Amino acid sequence: MKRSMSMKWRGACAALAWLGMTRAVADAPWVAPETLPSALAACAAVAADRERLACYDRLAARPASAQQSTSAAWAGGPSAAGGAEAEPAPTSSPTGLWSRFWELERADKRGTFRFQTYRPNFLLPVHHTSRVNQDPSSPTRPSPGNLPDYKHLGAKLQLSIRTKLFEGLLLPEGDLWFGYTQQSLWQVWNPRESAPFRSTDYEPELIYVAPVPEVLRRLPWGWQWRMAQLGLSHQSNGQAEPLSRSWNRVYLGAGFERGEVGFLARLLRRLPEPASDDDNPDLTHYRGRADFALTWVPGRATASLLYRSTLRDIDRGALQLDWTYPVDPSHPRGLRWYVQLFHGYGETLLDYNVRQTSLGIGLTLFEF
Repeated sequence: MKRSMSMKWRGACAALAWLGMTRAVADAPWVAPETLPSALAACAAVAADRERLACYDRLAARPASAQQSTSAAWAGGPSAAGGAEAEPAPTSSPTGLWSRFWELERADKRGTFRFQTYRPNFLLPVHHTSRVNQDPSSPTRPSPGNLPDYKHLGAKLQLSIRTKLFEGLLLPEGDLWFGYTQQSLWQVWNPRESAPFRSTDYEPELIYVAPVPEVLRRLPWGWQWRMAQLGLSHQSNGQAEPLSRSWNRVYLGAGFERGEVGFLARLLRRLPEPASDDDNPDLTHYRGRADFALTWVPGRATASLLYRSTLRDIDRGALQLDWTYPVDPSHPRGLRWYVQLFHGYGETLLDYNVRQTSLGIGLTLFEF
């Protein structure tokens, strides 16, 4: 009789877990230990990410307030500061926002050589700038003159990917990543000049990322210090002199989070070059020696604010605001509207010493 009742009890618990995988209707805050394997298997079979997470949350008796705080998960960090693509994801990591993107904790590790998005991947078919640099020059590279008649209205696109090269390097949870970002300004609305690409910047980089020990994480006002970064980056526009622009730099970064807000701070150090090879010796006086990026993911929408600073001249550097919203709100990981507002110096390397304001409107292309 006891055996029969036990079998019925297990079957009933498994049935409840199965119902919870398809709809969030199973409110039982506790599952008997002997039924846990069946319940976990039922949760694992859920196809929809959000509902699978909800199933696990119920099994763990996770408070409703905590479930809501993680439902608008964050798939990245600051969009333009070597952080991450600011997109909400239908799942969240109980180990934290930064951990989900940079795989800081063991539970978030996904192995090496899996290509993923890095910074935002977008196409802005409408991109208007307040100033077109028709006379690009630097202290060592005079203007070539006779440039095409570039228009204020064009398009802007960016492709950015990354992959992990090594797991557990140097530190137990430290990882080495490779990232690549390519950004172009395209005169697509200028058929008179055969719609040329006005500028393309290429940036490969190596990023070593390590989680901060738990004893050091907690900060005042609910903030947590979650990770440290050490990066080596090369950026150039791939053009011949006198339009060539390039620089190499190392940077040290720190990532913080508080709920649905992430913050990344980086200090940059340009690596010296021989004077004869330096295309832009004063680049850091305009482009900056540090950047600070704040990302906010309140729900389906995302917003990020980037500030580049020279740490000396307040009237130089740049501000950039990025905002996204899903085209179909029921599929936040699908195609998204994208708006970008830029003001300051260095939207491109060729324009590093030119102040301009630009507005771009378009779509994020994909994320994986």
